[in-house]
Amino acid sequence: MQLRTLALIASLIPLAACVKSALPEPEPTGAQDFANYCASCHGAGGKGDGPAAAGLDKKPADLTQLAGPDGKIPMTRVMSKIWGYTRAPDGTLMPRFAPLLESDQMVLFDSGDGIPTPTPRRLVQLAEYLQTIQAK
Repeated sequence: MQLRTLALIASLIPLAACVKSALPEPEPTGAQDFANYCASCHGAGGKGDGPAAAGLDKKPADLTQLAGPDGKIPMTRVMSKIWGYTRAPDGTLMPRFAPLLESDQMVLFDSGDGIPTPTPRRLVQLAEYLQTIQAK
Protein backbone atom coordinates (compact mmCIF):
# COMPACT_ATOMS: atom_id res chain seq x y z
CA MET A 1 0.00 0.00 0.00
CA GLN A 2 2.79 2.45 0.83
CA LEU A 3 4.56 1.70 -2.44
CA ARG A 4 1.38 2.53 -4.32
CA THR A 5 1.00 5.83 -2.48
CA LEU A 6 4.60 6.76 -3.22
CA ALA A 7 4.10 5.91 -6.88
CA LEU A 8 1.00 8.11 -6.99
CA ILE A 9 2.82 11.02 -5.34
CA ALA A 10 5.80 10.59 -7.68
CA SER A 11 3.50 10.71 -10.69
CA LEU A 12 1.94 13.97 -9.49
CA ILE A 13 5.22 15.85 -9.01
CA PRO A 14 5.69 16.67 -12.73
CA LEU A 15 2.06 17.80 -12.86
CA ALA A 16 2.63 20.14 -9.89
CA ALA A 17 5.66 21.62 -11.64
CA CYS A 18 3.54 22.32 -14.73
CA VAL A 19 0.83 24.01 -12.70
CA LYS A 20 3.34 26.19 -10.88
CA SER A 21 5.02 27.31 -14.09
CA ALA A 22 1.65 28.20 -15.62
CA LEU A 23 1.09 30.89 -12.98
CA PRO A 24 1.90 34.43 -14.10
CA GLU A 25 5.07 36.05 -12.81
CA PRO A 26 4.32 38.50 -10.01
CA GLU A 27 4.49 42.13 -11.09
CA PRO A 28 7.55 43.95 -9.73
CA THR A 29 7.10 46.43 -6.89
CA GLY A 30 7.98 50.10 -7.17
CA ALA A 31 11.18 49.45 -5.22
CA GLN A 32 12.15 46.63 -7.59
CA ASP A 33 11.47 48.77 -10.67
CA PHE A 34 13.54 51.57 -9.12
CA ALA A 35 16.43 49.14 -8.56
CA ASN A 36 16.11 47.77 -12.11
CA TYR A 37 15.59 50.98 -14.09
CA CYS A 38 16.60 53.99 -12.01
CA ALA A 39 19.40 53.12 -9.61
CA SER A 40 22.10 52.85 -12.28
CA CYS A 41 21.86 56.62 -12.85
CA HIS A 42 20.10 57.94 -9.74
CA GLY A 43 21.85 55.63 -7.25
CA ALA A 44 20.40 53.08 -4.88
CA GLY A 45 19.36 55.85 -2.50
CA GLY A 46 18.09 58.13 -5.28
CA LYS A 47 20.65 60.90 -4.77
CA GLY A 48 21.86 61.03 -8.41
CA ASP A 49 25.06 59.15 -7.69
CA GLY A 50 24.58 55.86 -9.52
CA PRO A 51 27.43 54.08 -11.29
CA ALA A 52 26.27 55.27 -14.73
CA ALA A 53 25.99 58.92 -13.63
CA ALA A 54 29.70 59.59 -14.26
CA GLY A 55 29.22 58.97 -17.99
CA LEU A 56 26.34 61.42 -18.41
CA ASP A 57 26.63 65.03 -19.58
CA LYS A 58 24.40 66.22 -16.75
CA LYS A 59 24.22 64.76 -13.24
CA PRO A 60 20.95 62.88 -12.66
CA ALA A 61 18.43 64.51 -10.36
CA ASP A 62 18.51 63.89 -6.63
CA LEU A 63 15.19 62.09 -6.32
CA THR A 64 15.17 62.49 -2.53
CA GLN A 65 14.48 66.23 -3.01
CA LEU A 66 11.24 66.07 -5.02
CA ALA A 67 8.82 66.80 -2.18
CA GLY A 68 7.31 70.24 -1.79
CA PRO A 69 6.70 72.07 1.48
CA ASP A 70 3.79 69.73 2.18
CA GLY A 71 6.15 66.73 2.09
CA LYS A 72 4.46 65.26 -0.99
CA ILE A 73 5.98 64.78 -4.42
CA PRO A 74 4.17 66.18 -7.49
CA MET A 75 2.95 62.76 -8.61
CA THR A 76 1.65 63.73 -12.05
CA ARG A 77 4.82 65.62 -12.99
CA VAL A 78 7.03 62.84 -11.65
CA MET A 79 5.10 60.11 -13.47
CA SER A 80 5.16 62.13 -16.67
CA LYS A 81 8.93 62.45 -16.42
CA ILE A 82 9.39 58.73 -15.70
CA TRP A 83 7.11 57.79 -18.58
CA GLY A 84 9.18 59.94 -20.93
CA TYR A 85 6.69 62.68 -21.79
CA THR A 86 8.40 65.76 -20.36
CA ARG A 87 11.79 67.40 -20.72
CA ALA A 88 13.63 69.09 -17.90
CA PRO A 89 13.90 72.92 -18.06
CA ASP A 90 17.41 72.49 -19.53
CA GLY A 91 16.02 70.32 -22.34
CA THR A 92 17.34 66.99 -21.10
CA LEU A 93 15.10 63.99 -21.41
CA MET A 94 15.23 60.73 -19.54
CA PRO A 95 15.07 57.46 -21.45
CA ARG A 96 11.53 56.43 -22.29
CA PHE A 97 10.58 53.86 -19.70
CA ALA A 98 7.01 53.55 -20.93
CA PRO A 99 7.63 50.27 -22.81
CA LEU A 100 9.31 48.78 -19.73
CA LEU A 101 6.53 49.78 -17.35
CA GLU A 102 3.56 48.99 -19.57
CA SER A 103 1.21 46.51 -18.08
CA ASP A 104 -2.27 45.20 -18.52
CA GLN A 105 -2.83 46.12 -14.90
CA MET A 106 -4.20 49.62 -14.68
CA VAL A 107 -5.33 51.53 -11.60
CA LEU A 108 -7.44 54.63 -11.35
CA PHE A 109 -5.16 57.51 -10.37
CA ASP A 110 -6.50 60.92 -9.36
CA SER A 111 -3.85 63.57 -9.98
CA GLY A 112 -5.75 66.02 -7.80
CA ASP A 113 -8.28 67.22 -10.35
CA GLY A 114 -10.96 64.82 -9.16
CA ILE A 115 -10.81 62.77 -12.35
CA PRO A 116 -9.61 59.19 -11.80
CA THR A 117 -7.55 58.28 -14.85
CA PRO A 118 -6.51 54.74 -15.83
CA THR A 119 -2.75 54.63 -15.22
CA PRO A 120 -0.32 51.70 -15.36
CA ARG A 121 0.00 50.24 -11.87
CA ARG A 122 3.79 49.95 -12.14
CA LEU A 123 4.13 53.64 -12.94
CA VAL A 124 2.04 54.60 -9.90
CA GLN A 125 3.97 52.15 -7.71
CA LEU A 126 7.29 53.62 -8.83
CA ALA A 127 6.14 57.16 -8.07
CA GLU A 128 4.79 56.00 -4.69
CA TYR A 129 8.18 54.45 -3.96
CA LEU A 130 9.87 57.79 -4.71
CA GLN A 131 7.58 59.34 -2.08
CA THR A 132 9.11 56.97 0.50
CA ILE A 133 12.71 58.07 -0.17
CA GLN A 134 12.14 61.80 0.28
CA ALA A 135 14.52 63.59 2.64
CA LYS A 136 12.82 64.54 5.85
